[in-house]
Amino acid sequence: MNESIERVVVTDLRIPFIRLVLFFVKAALAAIPAAIILSFLAMLVGSILMVALGLGDGSSFMMRRWTF
Repeated sequence: MNESIERVVVTDLRIPFIRLVLFFVKAALAAIPAAIILSFLAMLVGSILMVALGLGDGSSFMMRRWTF
């Protein structure tokens, strides 16, 4: 159990430009559904908080009709 620990230092990383571009395109495409899911969860939590705080009865400023 007396193993020696070897430390490694990376001094150079060679990635072809096209593969790097493809990685970033894939990451951007994967971020779209993640953003949709997170926004849906935020909307759900916001709705639950509005109902819990009693603000969901239609008396919100954004839901009222403006009277002139």
